[in-house]
Amino acid sequence: MPPLLMAAIAAAFIAVAVTSGSVAWVLLERNAPDRRRLQRVVAQARAVPVAAGPTTLSDRPGPLIERIVSFVPKPPGELNKLRRRLVRAGYHSMTAAVVFSIGEIVTPVVLAVPVLILLPWPRSAALAGFAAVVGFMLPSVILGRMIDRRRQAITNGLPDVLDLLIVCLEAGCSLDQAIAKATEELAIAYPALSEELRMLSTETRAGKPRIEAFRNLEARTKNDDIRSLVAMLVQTDRFGTSVSQALRTFAEVARTKRRQRAEEKAAKIGVKMVFPLVLCLFPALYVVTLGPAVIQIIRVFIGGVAQ
Repeated sequence: MPPLLMAAIAAAFIAVAVTSGSVAWVLLERNAPDRRRLQRVVAQARAVPVAAGPTTLSDRPGPLIERIVSFVPKPPGELNKLRRRLVRAGYHSMTAAVVFSIGEIVTPVVLAVPVLILLPWPRSAALAGFAAVVGFMLPSVILGRMIDRRRQAITNGLPDVLDLLIVCLEAGCSLDQAIAKATEELAIAYPALSEELRMLSTETRAGKPRIEAFRNLEARTKNDDIRSLVAMLVQTDRFGTSVSQALRTFAEVARTKRRQRAEEKAAKIGVKMVFPLVLCLFPALYVVTLGPAVIQIIRVFIGGVAQ
């Protein structure tokens, strides 16, 4: 390989590495807990006092969103169910429900109209109807995938959160202080679980009983591990047992479950790799290994026929 080409490849590699490292460092530095706490202190120091008003935890939508909601073809019960699903996916505002409802209306039209335009009429009608049905179901399927992914992220991050809670409790913090500390420290590693814990802390600071706030956490996440954790904390609070010891036992069980899930996924890789190997790798392998022999055989037969 010429030295100039080697130098160019090395320079490109170094440039990509430096650029990737710089971008990662900027993002991590911007989201670091210490930097966020410093920005919060500076913002509080610069804040100008305003007239005190009632503080609510409700996310009342603006006038435009309320006007759009009045035109959404969904009864209030269906809209409430949709909002609960969106909350499990991490979207808590009314705007997300409005966007989802509009998507259910627009997506069938977007998928069906090109079929009606590009294909002849007798055949395009059935295909357009099928495309419209797929377009109507597509937002719900995507939302279901987002809910499952968020639930899995919460399940995977629960053992680490419990370990941090145990450290804070044994250091002398209360349970509320430990939850607030875990929320700040794990915001980068587990943003979904950190957001749920932040809402839990907000509810307890607003005056809700701790058990009710934990039950609301269970209702928002619909996670089996969270449900077991809430039941354990309710029993601990009722019988007055040690919270740190109960959390340590639960963390060990959760960590064992996480390791078993990882082992199960690793065991399934061999079966899942069969179809890519058969459909993608084996045909190319057969062409490379048997192709020259087939070409030689064809040449021999053609030469024999010509003679």
